[in-house]
Amino acid sequence: MRKAIVTGITGQDGAYLAQFLLSKNYKVYGAYRRTSSQNFWRIKYLGIQDNPNLTLIEHDLIDPTSTIRMVSEIRPDEIYNLAAQSFVHVSFDQPIATSMITGIGVTHLLEAIRIIDKSIKFYQASTSELYGKVQEVPQKETTPFYPRSPYGISKLYAHWMTQNYRESYDIFACSGILFNHESPLRGLEFVTRKITDGVARINSGEGNCIELGNLNASRDWGYAPEYMEAIHLILQQDKPEHFVISTGETHTVRDFVRLAFDLVGLNWKKHVKIDKRFFRPLEVEYLRGNSKKARKKLGWKPKITFEKLVKIMLEEDKKRWKMFLDGKTFAWDAPLYPSESKFITRRSNENTKSKTNQKRPNNSLGKLEKLAITSLIKEADK
Repeated sequence: MRKAIVTGITGQDGAYLAQFLLSKNYKVYGAYRRTSSQNFWRIKYLGIQDNPNLTLIEHDLIDPTSTIRMVSEIRPDEIYNLAAQSFVHVSFDQPIATSMITGIGVTHLLEAIRIIDKSIKFYQASTSELYGKVQEVPQKETTPFYPRSPYGISKLYAHWMTQNYRESYDIFACSGILFNHESPLRGLEFVTRKITDGVARINSGEGNCIELGNLNASRDWGYAPEYMEAIHLILQQDKPEHFVISTGETHTVRDFVRLAFDLVGLNWKKHVKIDKRFFRPLEVEYLRGNSKKARKKLGWKPKITFEKLVKIMLEEDKKRWKMFLDGKTFAWDAPLYPSESKFITRRSNENTKSKTNQKRPNNSLGKLEKLAITSLIKEADK
């Protein structure tokens, strides 16, 4: 039986990957970070918490001794590093913590492999945020990087460190540059789940408004479980390579909002307010991936469409709210999530008065940048 360490087991990707590996007869060691309150609702939601082949292990990426001890004791065949401070907005408020966890922590894992057993295969979760201010449309493995957040910069460090250890020490180390991938297990701090949970809540009569930021941001959204199949395939190849995993389509946040409200027969404009707190200090306006390499070499391609993705997420949140209002108890995050009015961010001291018509802040793209992106899109679509 093959053994795999999955860091970030409590997150969306970690839970889905653990479920997938268990179905492939792996012994899975799910690494989680000790916090004041543990959050295992996702593995419970998937029904894998009592699987005899799943073992949970405390681990802290920023502690190299913790990493060396974990790898030494388990001696895995594969390590999938999905742990990170993964919320882009928070990275502006916590740049140093983000750098340590998301960047330096990866070096600790690679060093452990180099010291203990260089035959261990390593997967690093890279991100489309590496592209930031896009230099090419669509973005592929060779597109120049231009990250625009502490999160993106930390991920870029980890991406290049993964390649450096591969070339320096002949380690089977790969990165998957995954574009946005969503599911009902996505956290409420992410805009997609915030939208579907909000629409389900409003539809159930438990609210009337969702406060959002930049509705013009365009993203390449896929279905998370499918993307976990892709990253497993990356480590099954004959030689280590980086791969872009994406749908090749892009949609705006506004598109996501409109579709979600349409599915419950409501006019989104009557229920959405714009709040400056939810704008990034530096925006990433347009992302669209080119996954031709993955489709050719891995034999992978996405099956769930954007429209189907929104419906899957919304239907699950509608079901959760109905069960909750019926008094049923189950693994879920929404009832414990505090009101966003309680959160303080770097934008909290600015004018946060909600507006029904979005006004672009000074940090958004200027006319020249918008023209440049438009030109890249037109060139790509020829």
